[in-house]
Amino acid sequence: MLCAVSLSIDCGSSDVSTDENSIIWIGDNDLIQNGETHVVQSTNSLSHVMDTLRVFTTHKKNCYSWEANKGVQVLVRASFYYGNYDKKSSPPTFDLQFDGNHWDSVVTSMDQMVYYENIYVLQMDSISICIAQTKEGQFPFISALEIRSLESNMYNHVNAEYALFLKSRTAYGADAVIRYSDDIYDRIWIPVVAGNGLIKATSDAIFIDNNAVPDRPPQAVLQNAITASVASSSITLNLNFVDSDKLVYINFYFSEVTQLDSTELRSFRILVNNQPSKPIVPIYANVTELNASNFTLSSNTTFSLVPTPDSTLPPLINAMEIFYISDVMTKGTDSNDVEGLSTLLNSFDVLNQWSGDPCLPVSFTWDWLDCSTDATPRVTAMYLNSSGLSGLLPDFSSMDAVEKIDLHNNSITGPIPDFLGTLPNLKELNLADNQFTGPIPASLLKNTKLKLVVSGNSNLCTPGRGSCETANTPVSPGSNPFSGGYKKKKKSKLPVILGSTIPTFFVFWAILGTLAILRHKKKTAAVAAANAGKQGGANRPNGNLQGMANKICEGVLNEFKVNVEEQNNNNVEMPEQEAPIYNGENSARHA
Repeated sequence: MLCAVSLSIDCGSSDVSTDENSIIWIGDNDLIQNGETHVVQSTNSLSHVMDTLRVFTTHKKNCYSWEANKGVQVLVRASFYYGNYDKKSSPPTFDLQFDGNHWDSVVTSMDQMVYYENIYVLQMDSISICIAQTKEGQFPFISALEIRSLESNMYNHVNAEYALFLKSRTAYGADAVIRYSDDIYDRIWIPVVAGNGLIKATSDAIFIDNNAVPDRPPQAVLQNAITASVASSSITLNLNFVDSDKLVYINFYFSEVTQLDSTELRSFRILVNNQPSKPIVPIYANVTELNASNFTLSSNTTFSLVPTPDSTLPPLINAMEIFYISDVMTKGTDSNDVEGLSTLLNSFDVLNQWSGDPCLPVSFTWDWLDCSTDATPRVTAMYLNSSGLSGLLPDFSSMDAVEKIDLHNNSITGPIPDFLGTLPNLKELNLADNQFTGPIPASLLKNTKLKLVVSGNSNLCTPGRGSCETANTPVSPGSNPFSGGYKKKKKSKLPVILGSTIPTFFVFWAILGTLAILRHKKKTAAVAAANAGKQGGANRPNGNLQGMANKICEGVLNEFKVNVEEQNNNNVEMPEQEAPIYNGENSARHA
């Protein structure tokens, strides 16, 4: 269960290690069943963590999943380093997903590590990070996966139904990358040095209070800044944006670097696409945070810090974060179906390789499921035929939207569960070629709308009045049994026995037996002629009176079976851009 957490996974490794930032990394062997572990070429080695990776050559998507607490806010970072591990010099492209949502398209590099970061509030009681193949022959991989808990009031100027995808996180004036332990939340701040007439400014404050703003930039980030050399000069941030129709969310951080006297004032505005913010006056030994959102980025987007007319000092900036805002996050596949599928995964080890959201994203449902297209999808079909299932069938009655279930050609044992007959939308059920035993539930036998297959279960029987006769393919009147799978139509190879006709049959048998004994001497020739073409009786010796009676009864029974099959087979189906909105640290959340 993930609550407050700092989890660092070294994908493709089985070791526990500690890096230069005192972060403890664990291998992923116990966290996922799928994938192959690889090591990058020695000449491309970057670090202990980046040197190993896990590659996925099967399934449309493969996922790392954990139970978690709904409502917890997390930072998730996925890192990828190709390193020519396969000696093909062909870094792949693939999709990255979280909790059933599309995250990004991962574009890997031959010799550079790339990472993707996402901040969001968990919408479910679980978390899953998935890598999905999108191009034939390009197998997705992952080098590292990190999950960090964040405070609930951090990054809360965007509604909790949206995720924030990191575009950049910059520490202006810093000399090196800043992360844990300087940042207790292990955000990665990339240094940007001064240039183009700008100068670096270093704070002389011994301590900078970062608790005054909700997003808590680390002191190491606030200790440095960039500023202009002339008080009247503006600062233009050239960020080389590309055109995008995605809305963005931006945090700006400012901290005065020295104690000003009464004659000094540093005051400026931020202009995004020439739209001004309120005046910003940084505070010494403290931090000011400004948020901007509700606009898109393009190659023409500009950020400028422009001094106000009364300012005696030039603008400065310590740090900035830019995020893309996601679409509304899904709440996942219906919880009733997730519950039912979990029982199947827990009961059959062979299914444990399946994880992540079963129905979402839409193009990446589990291979053996069909799902509805509702906003909260339901599972409508399960195709687990020939899947190597063995043991008892668990109760997945919560999956009340399922219409088709194909379990044929497995080794499922025990009785057919009663709950299958209570599934309100079930139309097709194929249980053929398993090892089910005992009677078929009456709820299945009486369902006239159900296409039922039970052939190949030699120990199944149809319940009668006080007894249960074993049969290969039990069928009840009113049911629509058919043999084989859903897509192949063929006649049943096994006899059909109708349980409700058994009492009448036994009376008929007794009467015929008595008549045979009384009329044996007079009817020998006629009986022999009558039985000459019957199944099962034509080639057996008739050495005595009792044998003759048995022979007649067998002939009648076989003719009865043939007639019933003929009657039954006649009725059975075979088979425009807005201005940015600026918010201070006390702004309310908005979508």
